[in-house]
Amino acid sequence: MMQCFHFMVEPAKTLTAKIKESHKRAQNEKREPLDEDQLFLVDLARDLSRVCQRSGVLEHIWNLDDTWPTSLCRAFIILWASMLESKKRPMQTDGWPEVDQGKQPDLIKEEDLLQAKNVILTWIKDLRAQPEQSVWPGEPVAKVLEDLQSAWRWGRAPNLLTAMELVMWTLMVQRPDKDTIPQQWLMWKQKTQKIGAISYIPQPVWDWISDAAVEVTLDQDTANPDLLITDEKKMRCGFERKDVPNYHQRFDGWWCAVGLEGFTSGRHYWEVEVGERDWRLGVAKESALRKGFKSLNTDTGYLTLRLERGTELKALTVPFTALPPGLIPRKVGIYLDYDRRPAVLL
Repeated sequence: MMQCFHFMVEPAKTLTAKIKESHKRAQNEKREPLDEDQLFLVDLARDLSRVCQRSGVLEHIWNLDDTWPTSLCRAFIILWASMLESKKRPMQTDGWPEVDQGKQPDLIKEEDLLQAKNVILTWIKDLRAQPEQSVWPGEPVAKVLEDLQSAWRWGRAPNLLTAMELVMWTLMVQRPDKDTIPQQWLMWKQKTQKIGAISYIPQPVWDWISDAAVEVTLDQDTANPDLLITDEKKMRCGFERKDVPNYHQRFDGWWCAVGLEGFTSGRHYWEVEVGERDWRLGVAKESALRKGFKSLNTDTGYLTLRLERGTELKALTVPFTALPPGLIPRKVGIYLDYDRRPAVLL
């Protein structure tokens, strides 16, 4: 409670003036004035701009060109304060910060929000004491920030939330390899946050993913006899069942096939165009069961997406994870980093 009280007293000296200034500016520009939570994010963006002076992306937040709704501001504050607390002293401890999804915005208590703001303010105070060069994230991050700014300007990203997240995450990782920060950040975000959290992947990260591109051809000795395979890359259900040897690796239930070449190490990326109604797509262990009609899920050695009846998209976890209809794709990219983590479907 003393910490919460401290938070309320110290910033209150300037908070009233800022609110009045926001109201006056809002009247002049004929828009709604900012509330306390929005102003807190504006100040946070201003402090973080010091770290990335060679990129002007966060200026759009504290200049009010990119204003977030209050619910998004509150969720951001709670989430990143939780991460800071999990790290305790983020610039001096090892390991990557883990996400605690925490409470939904409408369930956030005011005392929890005040405490969260105090945690972030304490972190910012420590950050200000650091020499600028020691916290400069490096040119790869600057390039990603530039790309995110361009995406926001052209309407490909709804706001600059991703830019704020990238800067904060960078500062919370101890002794990072600055050349690979954007890639590490993307993998962390895919691993820890909810499905659909990444609405835009920066071009420098796409370039890195594309460097791992491979050609995938279908193994006809594994294909269900009902499938028609053409050019070793395309398949669909045929009109009659073929008379083929019943190899142990052949699917005889589900209409599936696997690639001719498997992977045992390294990074690999490939893309698949999919149909509009029914399909399954992903990766499988070499030992995964292929006979019969058992579910092709994580319990049986598969990491897959499935579209049913053209409207139901799901990840075949156990239990399955329903995905929003808005995510139904016409092309799926599969990124596999064998040495680091399971596949990511983009």
